[in-house]
Amino acid sequence: MHEEALNLRDVMVFLFAAGIVVPLVRRLSVSPVFGFLIVGLAIGPHGLARFTDTLPWLHYVLITDLEGVRLLAELGVVFLLFMIGLELSLDRLWAMRRRVFGLGGAQIVITGTVIAFIAWLFDNPLAIAVVLGASFALSSTAIVMQLLAENRRMGTATGRTSFAILLCQDLAVLPILFLIGVFAAQSDAAVLPAFARAMGGALIAVAVILVIGRLVIRPVFRFVGSTASREMFLALVLLVIVGTALATEQFGLSMALGAFLAGLLFAETEYRYEIEIDIEPFKGLLLGLFFVSIGMGIDIAQVAAKPVWLIASVFGLYVIKSPIIYALARLFGESRPVALEVGLLLGQSGEFAFLLVGMAFGLGLMPNDTTQFMLIVAGLTMITTPPVAQFARKLAHAVEAREADNEQNDADIPVGLAGHVIIVGYGRVGQMLGSVLDSQELPHIGLDIDADLVARYRSEGGGIFYGDANRPDILRKFGVDQAAALVVTIDSPYEVEQVVATARQHWRDLPIYARARDRAHAARLIACGASHAIPETIEASLQLGEMVLMGIGVPDQAARRIIEARRQLEQDTVDQSR
Repeated sequence: MHEEALNLRDVMVFLFAAGIVVPLVRRLSVSPVFGFLIVGLAIGPHGLARFTDTLPWLHYVLITDLEGVRLLAELGVVFLLFMIGLELSLDRLWAMRRRVFGLGGAQIVITGTVIAFIAWLFDNPLAIAVVLGASFALSSTAIVMQLLAENRRMGTATGRTSFAILLCQDLAVLPILFLIGVFAAQSDAAVLPAFARAMGGALIAVAVILVIGRLVIRPVFRFVGSTASREMFLALVLLVIVGTALATEQFGLSMALGAFLAGLLFAETEYRYEIEIDIEPFKGLLLGLFFVSIGMGIDIAQVAAKPVWLIASVFGLYVIKSPIIYALARLFGESRPVALEVGLLLGQSGEFAFLLVGMAFGLGLMPNDTTQFMLIVAGLTMITTPPVAQFARKLAHAVEAREADNEQNDADIPVGLAGHVIIVGYGRVGQMLGSVLDSQELPHIGLDIDADLVARYRSEGGGIFYGDANRPDILRKFGVDQAAALVVTIDSPYEVEQVVATARQHWRDLPIYARARDRAHAARLIACGASHAIPETIEASLQLGEMVLMGIGVPDQAARRIIEARRQLEQDTVDQSR
């Protein structure tokens, strides 16, 4: 009973961190990943636990069941990889093979070789040097993918390239594990045949899982779907995820890879969106626990004992990995900004370093001092990832802007602009607006800070330019003083408010039309100075309502009058916020 109370207390401490501390950190514009890492550092055995002798009450706010935490934390990574697989498909994965196996494979081999050589120069035996090189060539799938997901950047070039490299790294864990076994056994003749048999068995296991899954999953889920039981549906999804993860583990593969395969199987079905909604809360909480466990593994005393060596090692890992990844990404056709961001984003060590280095220690291959030092280096690099990722994104934007300025000739900008419309943000909404204006032969210019998008449309002869609309000098260059209107269609609500406020501050009489997320956002835009703010959710609802009215028999003219009256009412509500 006492042990059960301790476990419940650990759960309460974690839920407190997830429900209160992390949202507080988010309010400070800090990544939740960083928040979880810091919480783990504080409530783990190397944090506040050091003061329990003088402050006994601290014992009640610390996590004590470290093994239980690690088990649940591993499930967090399992659910993350499942969600990643769910967003892909086997066809899309095959289309990415050049990046996954070409770019990813080259990164592992080259980075691992360089790190191993440096470790060997520091008098480590060759076997230990190779293990360290292979382990630290891998990056953190959990942290990087979570950061990309938080910022909705999985579909960008940075997201796709990072994912391809990380996926190859996950696939490389199995060969590295066998390599450690070879070194520990010290008998190549006995181990190499076993290595070949195990690799063959693992590949067969993956093929069997994919074939059986494709044959079984859809009919089974159709049967469960016919019962209309959400509980049974969710239970079956969890069974497939955990069962596939355990199956791959039995064949020497990682549980995370098994979950990824399960996600790929579900991605081919009509149930993927329902599953995504049901699984998201599990993934978020368990992944948060994974980040807490990483923070708990950082020993502050060890850091204080060897600060110079640890800082040099953390910095050195980025210095080694980032340039290699940058060069390879450029070699595989990525732009400089993307290659730069990916290089910094993947410069840390990963969660598999704990598994691989820990296994080497358990088999007697690596001494305790080296093991502890390298695990602390791995943990520290993971903690630095969120701020490094923010810096990488800003640096990539700066490089992107400079390149665009260099490529964009002022002579290309039409002279004598007057009566034109400036469209800020040339995504889907901006493109549609541009098409409408083109159909009426009305002059317009598009501005965007996505250099790839600008280059693509300019190559097709489109009147779009690279430029940050938050800068008055940029707007002035494109004739805002003589413009008929400024239309802001950017996706980000915050950035829309910034552009509107900047434009209104400098041009009091300029008609400004802004895309709003909803009615509340529209009210904020009006307060910032927008002449008109159009809530996209309301407009979509009105158009849907008009179609429904006509579809159920309301005369067309009457339906249009009803919707127009409602549209005017909504606009009046927004205008009243002035």
